[in-house]
Amino acid sequence: MFRRTIAPGIEIKLLEPGDAEAVFAAAGRDRAYLREWLPWVDRTQSAEDVRQFIEEVVSPQWTDNRGPQCGIWVDGSLAGSVGCHAIDWTNRACSLGYWIESRRQGQGIVTRSVAGMLNYLFEEMLLHRVVIQCAVGNHRSCAIPERLGFTKEGVLRQAGHVGDRWVDLATWSILEDEWPPVAQLRT
Repeated sequence: MFRRTIAPGIEIKLLEPGDAEAVFAAAGRDRAYLREWLPWVDRTQSAEDVRQFIEEVVSPQWTDNRGPQCGIWVDGSLAGSVGCHAIDWTNRACSLGYWIESRRQGQGIVTRSVAGMLNYLFEEMLLHRVVIQCAVGNHRSCAIPERLGFTKEGVLRQAGHVGDRWVDLATWSILEDEWPPVAQLRT
């Protein structure tokens, strides 16, 4: 089982079917905010939808050595998630996604959680490249790769469909020899 302590009171751990209620509740508390940026929010109508995602995507991805999808736990409560989209082993690359409850934003939790995931991906999985894509207007999300030393590669026009609209996606990357750029962010 994948589990990492990020900071006192903060850990990331592989999502399991038993976490479905907690994930659904956390997303539900911020549904109006999250649906502005994340396409899965409108498709997720119950804890059963989350459990099915964990069983059909998260668990097999982990078992097949294609990376973890984790909950972010703060003081024992699920507050968001950070995870790999399936690792491309031919190119030793993956992309990351993340979200956190709005009441937890601005506390460095996501930055630290992404840094912890990058430590794992570069130091243990020996990946070469990690990508983050964020909707251009989602300034808080775009601040994470900036803060962690990623290089902005450009903007993909109307590359994401969220709700009933297309959004431009800023694309950021970091390479194995560029990590870690800031020593104090290491976990």
